[in-house]
Amino acid sequence: MSTFANWDIKRNWFILSSLISRDFKLKYRRSVLGVLWSVLNPLLMMCVLSAVFSFMFRFDIENFPLYLILGNTLFALMADSTTTAMNSIVEASSLIKKIKIKKIIFPCEKVLFQLVNYCLSLIAVAAVMLYFNVFPTVNILFLPLLLLYVLLFSTGVGLLLSALVVFFRDIGHLWGVVITAWTYATPLFYPVSILPDWMMSAMNFNPMYHYVTYMREIALWGQTPSLQENFICLAMAFVALALGLVVFRKLEKKFILYV
Repeated sequence: MSTFANWDIKRNWFILSSLISRDFKLKYRRSVLGVLWSVLNPLLMMCVLSAVFSFMFRFDIENFPLYLILGNTLFALMADSTTTAMNSIVEASSLIKKIKIKKIIFPCEKVLFQLVNYCLSLIAVAAVMLYFNVFPTVNILFLPLLLLYVLLFSTGVGLLLSALVVFFRDIGHLWGVVITAWTYATPLFYPVSILPDWMMSAMNFNPMYHYVTYMREIALWGQTPSLQENFICLAMAFVALALGLVVFRKLEKKFILYV
């Protein structure tokens, strides 16, 4: 039994790593700069948004470009993970119909692939920190813990969406609208100080607000996240993961009939 379990784990890991490698090659196929786009893209977006919000809206935030890129890259990790995971089962329909494979691998692979891209984008973050002479403190050691929270949260949402979109394809279109609204509902390019009290109260229920603030605390402000904040981040991640797993497990046996 133990030998069979080990073989199953090795087989699933091989499939997972192969899918990540495939997506990585497809993403940068026929691209001159290739993987450098994972570094350049957040830098270019930072420049554009910094110009807009620094000069047109004039938000007075110290080291605003760094404030911006820290929030944008982390939010993009969640947005890209959930969006690609959402379509993973439908896109893998031909493979699912041909061979026996654990279906949960597909959405999980998409989340892990986006994590790899995010790790590459941290090179851009480091360059901006160096430019503004903001050097990481010992609190940067909390980064792996934060990424675990975001990874669990994104996996949960991705599992939920990937299961539902098999039966209701309109969710794919709706999720794009949700992500856009979520972007503006999260203080990525504006300070929370401009929000009225009722919006600030609502912000406490926004998981990405907590994750983005956590990131800025450890990388920009050199603060140690409180135990309460860690508990909130972990609780939100576990709730999302539990919900995603329950729905996915309940519906996965019917996937073959609808993909």
